[in-house]
Amino acid sequence: MSITPFTGSYTADDVQFLLKPVTLPDTPVHIKEALIQSGEKHYSQMLTHESLPPDDYLPLFYQAMTLNQDRLAEHILLLAKGILAARPNGITLVSLARAGTPVGVLLKHVLKRYFNVQAEHYSISILRDVGMDQNALRFILQDQAHKSLVFVDAWTAKGVIARQLTSSLKAFANSDGIYIPAELFVLTDLSGCAAVAASSEDYLIPSSILNATVSGLVSRSLYDKNNAGPNDFHGCLYYRQFEEHDLSRYFIDAILGRVDIIWQNLASQHQNPIKLNLQQLQAISQQFLQWIASRYGITHHNYIKPGIGEATRVLLRREAKLLLLQDLDSEATRHLRWLAEFKSVPIAVITDLPYRAAALIKEINI
Repeated sequence: MSITPFTGSYTADDVQFLLKPVTLPDTPVHIKEALIQSGEKHYSQMLTHESLPPDDYLPLFYQAMTLNQDRLAEHILLLAKGILAARPNGITLVSLARAGTPVGVLLKHVLKRYFNVQAEHYSISILRDVGMDQNALRFILQDQAHKSLVFVDAWTAKGVIARQLTSSLKAFANSDGIYIPAELFVLTDLSGCAAVAASSEDYLIPSSILNATVSGLVSRSLYDKNNAGPNDFHGCLYYRQFEEHDLSRYFIDAILGRVDIIWQNLASQHQNPIKLNLQQLQAISQQFLQWIASRYGITHHNYIKPGIGEATRVLLRREAKLLLLQDLDSEATRHLRWLAEFKSVPIAVITDLPYRAAALIKEINI
């Protein structure tokens, strides 16, 4: 299987995207939503082309960095320690594009800089109901031991991707005869579905505020079996036209700078990832989904997106029905209030919400 190295706007020392840059026509959000909900097309077959963030939105990203960069830096260190404990005989980072990609880049540098561990880093596609890109997995396994693989994402919300990882790796074991543990490593685990997490708090991970301009100028992944060759990787768009506005390298350098300070101060040197109560987190997640579905007449849990990260995705990329906030004045959700106002999405404040935010997707009568 041949590949042309593709690093997006990162360097080869950061990541190798196992994605195929393609061109794809723009599908406006309202049309995309109708096609998804009618079952006529899967979300991975379409893309609403991104625009640069508005000038008055971008400062919210920098504010999020100021408020959360130290917590994120500490969590990267804790996650690195958790990975070292789980993979003592070698590490291959496999980040799940694209929210996981910046996390994988940070981990690669932290492992080398502070623990003297050289880890290769690949970023690959995993799509709900489609699965993980098995061609990408086969490519990795040409050079890397299957026991070294570490699947990295930024957060879990409902656990959909964690469950998709499990089913995809089970299918891979059946097709290729290679068993890879379905273990997910994340910064924060809201749903109790990760093998290792640095936190279970619904906090604002600054990279979640932006799209391609903090993720190597790469779109979310795409897959259309009607247009994909048997050996192709899943696809992506590369937003070359945004190069002058790219913050991907800034984000990495800024967080690594904070990691340096935290490491030097020994603030987290002797800490290890916390042991989460997974059953409790899973119970909270299920109770929340049932409660919100009943309260708002939601017909499918796919239309409920818990947590700051997922709520942000809805407001950036989908047709939102309602934004739910735990606290209207929280700094952690200021960008969500901006997006809701910009897109005329109503806000409901629910003080006993188990997460700081959630978003509901508008159901379309078809």
